[in-house]
Amino acid sequence: MVAITSGLNTPDGSAPTPISVPNDRRRSDRVFRGTARATGYATLVLLFLIGLFLLIYGFPAFHVAGFRFFTTSGFSTVGKVTHFGVAASLYGTVVVAIVALCVGAPIGIATALFLSEYCPRRLRPTLIAFVDLAAAIPSVIYGFWALAEMQTNVVGVAGFIARHFSWIPLFKVTSPTVEDSLFMAGLVVGIMIVPIVASVSREVFSLTPPGEKEGALALGATRSSMIRRVVLPFGRGGMIGAVMLGLGRALGETVAVAIILSESFFISPHILQTGGSTVAAFIALHFGSGGKLGTQALLFAGLVLFAMTLVINLIASEIVSRSRSGSGVEL
Repeated sequence: MVAITSGLNTPDGSAPTPISVPNDRRRSDRVFRGTARATGYATLVLLFLIGLFLLIYGFPAFHVAGFRFFTTSGFSTVGKVTHFGVAASLYGTVVVAIVALCVGAPIGIATALFLSEYCPRRLRPTLIAFVDLAAAIPSVIYGFWALAEMQTNVVGVAGFIARHFSWIPLFKVTSPTVEDSLFMAGLVVGIMIVPIVASVSREVFSLTPPGEKEGALALGATRSSMIRRVVLPFGRGGMIGAVMLGLGRALGETVAVAIILSESFFISPHILQTGGSTVAAFIALHFGSGGKLGTQALLFAGLVLFAMTLVINLIASEIVSRSRSGSGVEL
């Protein structure tokens, strides 16, 4: 019940009597609200239980290695002398994610702008469906495609960069081959995150008020100028959120990286150099092969990756939820 009172007094001067307005919420609405709320709480509980499981079963390995787990690299957990750590894998995870963002974020945002502003109306629904479905392609397909096709076509580009830009330590190569490198793995993951970045950015761009866009065009702005002054400022928060969601996907990519990347436990600033490792690929390649201590070490590595991905997705969700019209829009 909602009580509503009038600001006027009755003729005899007494206080007004509240009018009760019944809140007629249907049973189906209550069921839907309760189901949605329960699902949200269940998701939070599930995430907490996953983190707790990884912490409980992985902490014994951290107790053995201490903080050397984050400063050393390798995986030797069988025998009297044990040595394991994820320093190189953490480094490789960050490098692959950065390369993926440099490749996937611009292409994804450009795709979103094309679908929302330039694409013919007849083709738009079909192309949007194709972009959305591309996110559902399994990682193993990307990995085998990259192994069979992409490597042979991109190795020339990587070799060109290594020959002409080797004066930059990042692109210096000390071995003749550049096929199984962090750079190649980053390219594959960058292609994989394009649909995510494009889908989220397109949704945000489509929410731009038509009045603001039409007003800019009416004042003489070209379409590119309207996009630069209206659409991009309006969708700035959504674009950042889309890129960070892609970053979360890049950090956790497993199968494609395991297929394309030759594992090595060396931290090298040369991203074109053969070899490298990421946390996700490290877990996939060694799970079940290091005894009880090895399983515990991999579970704790999973906890580290879980925490990184969770933080990235939480930040992205917060930025997307705060994306609104008006700020920074100049006509």
